[in-house]
Amino acid sequence: MAPLGDGADSAASPNLVVSFGEMLIDFFGHMLVNILKQNGVNAEGCLFDQHARTALAFVTLKKNGEREFMFYRNPSADMLLTEAELNLDLIRRAKIFHYGSISLISEPCRGAHLAAMRAAKAAGILCSYDPNVRLPLWPSEEAARTGILSIWKEADFIKVSDDEVAFLTQGDATDEKNVLSLWFDSLKLLIVTDGDKGCRYFTKDFKGSVPGYKVNTIDTTGAGDAFVGSLLVNVAKDDNIFHNEEKLREALKFSNACGAICTTQKGAIPALPTVAAAQELIAKGN
Repeated sequence: MAPLGDGADSAASPNLVVSFGEMLIDFFGHMLVNILKQNGVNAEGCLFDQHARTALAFVTLKKNGEREFMFYRNPSADMLLTEAELNLDLIRRAKIFHYGSISLISEPCRGAHLAAMRAAKAAGILCSYDPNVRLPLWPSEEAARTGILSIWKEADFIKVSDDEVAFLTQGDATDEKNVLSLWFDSLKLLIVTDGDKGCRYFTKDFKGSVPGYKVNTIDTTGAGDAFVGSLLVNVAKDDNIFHNEEKLREALKFSNACGAICTTQKGAIPALPTVAAAQELIAKGN
């Protein structure tokens, strides 16, 4: 399964019959699209490749819940996405265009990524960037650093982890000077997640930190996605959040709670919290 595809040609389209043979080609891709639909997510932009499968990531857990990844791509459907397959109308209708860096590793996907980003920016859509560093997928650490930073100043909002700050700056992530070396004038919000410690936020007008929540961590897979996804939900509701520190702090409390809850059970999708669960954890406090 490739992101950003043209719904008119997609196996996710309600008007297209998917044969059992097609299902066998990319069983996991169809499973993921079905999960999206079951959760009320519009899947019209999903596109299936006739010759490649959805990438697989195998996660090995350490005792502290942190992960090591092994990827099977060779190539995967997302790597083969082309600019011609983009559903630009769908992108232009969005409130937020959110992306990572893995799609920058190789062509033709890199070209498709850049074209989609250009379309979003031209339409005045908020561009949100979570680099999501996965070094085993890149040719080298330097290639990863260069690739990730190549589109850095195109974003309006960036979320990075403390480990990613250390990797990108080659310095101490707790040193604010290193964090602020990632700042640029047109950026609206920079968030640094600090694991169970919570997060730090930086805007043109204010900066600060919001503490995390103490939970029984089992598996950190998906915690960053739970954090940034829940924050973008609040941004989509009210983009004034970039200029109102009180609103931003409330949104970050919610995102910290979502990220924390996601670590309390194994698996990324099954561990994603409900709004009620996040609000319950917030009410309990630290």
